[in-house]
Amino acid sequence: MSEPGSHEFVTRSSRTEYTGAILALRIDEVEMPGGRTARREVVEHHGAVAVVARDDEGRIAMVRQYRHPIGRRLLELPAGLLDGGPQESPLSAAQRELAEEADLAADRWRVLVDLVVSPGFTDEALRVYLAESLHQLHAADREDEEADLVLEWVPLADAVRMCLSGEIVNATAVSGVLAAAAADASGTELRATDAPWRDEPTAFAARR
Repeated sequence: MSEPGSHEFVTRSSRTEYTGAILALRIDEVEMPGGRTARREVVEHHGAVAVVARDDEGRIAMVRQYRHPIGRRLLELPAGLLDGGPQESPLSAAQRELAEEADLAADRWRVLVDLVVSPGFTDEALRVYLAESLHQLHAADREDEEADLVLEWVPLADAVRMCLSGEIVNATAVSGVLAAAAADASGTELRATDAPWRDEPTAFAARR
């Protein structure tokens, strides 16, 4: 058996159980330390982007949106899937989502934080941007759940308290809010928008 931390987890076989509009379920047989193989269920998913859009007063734009799997509205960041095709960059997708969900554009963009959402079973990953120097756009046409969106401007300090009190529970929103507060407190220089994104998902898009 190899030393801990040195084993190469080779996929010996793979099959697709399901392919839908936004995800696929793949079953892999993966070689474990000691030589046996184990079955791993993998949900392939589009990557996604989200935006911490902060105005000159230090408030961030958040949307209250109905989420059917949990049956209630959540306070979230403007966000969406990387489903615009191979010609759309993650930054362009973030700009599109900010316009579609919050009727906003921004002149200054930086990478705030990268996330792998639940790496125990899915390759879904998400890049959160910080957008500043905001300006208003004409109201977008919205359908389905997005037609019910409510835009709320929340001071960053209040958003931090709402994360810690359990009022904001969306994982992307919690990560983005706390990362923005941590960057402010530490003075950390944020990455440029073309910074490498190691875990950007590609498997599901390659099926299209």
